[in-house]
Amino acid sequence: MPEPGRMPRLDPLAVTRARWAEQTLPGDPWPFLATGSLSRLHQIVSRALDDRLKPFELSRTGYFLLTTLSLIKGERARLGTLSRYLMIHPTTVTLTVDQLERAGLVTRERHPHDRRATLVRLTGSGLERVRQANAALQDDAAEGPLGELTGRYRKLFEALQEVRAAVGDTDF
Repeated sequence: MPEPGRMPRLDPLAVTRARWAEQTLPGDPWPFLATGSLSRLHQIVSRALDDRLKPFELSRTGYFLLTTLSLIKGERARLGTLSRYLMIHPTTVTLTVDQLERAGLVTRERHPHDRRATLVRLTGSGLERVRQANAALQDDAAEGPLGELTGRYRKLFEALQEVRAAVGDTDF
């Protein structure tokens, strides 16, 4: 229920759907509505995630990189592997590793068998920081968009996993 004196909030994509029919635009509105929904959800969750990670002095990319390293055997990976896993440009990985290294959360080391490759290793401080960040993201008392996702994360993941597989996201 909206507060007295306030207009109820409208779903802009529901309005768009209604206007599509009124304007008699050609074609099916669902591609626009589905991709618009994904884009809006991405923006909302990204903003909320940024806010939640701020106390840990982590960017989203830094958080994803640290979490990925924590889940890899040996807690280390090549820069290129991280780029592929995270689907981000190699330069972005390098810049993020630079920031995390300055903060003492990762170190760089030579690959034991390939002189051309550099490995990124998670430090004890990095592991502790990412554990704290993950605990904060699982806080059932969280307010806002992330709080609304509590209890829905698995359902959302499973719904998107089928679509991601269909578009080839499982190919590394």
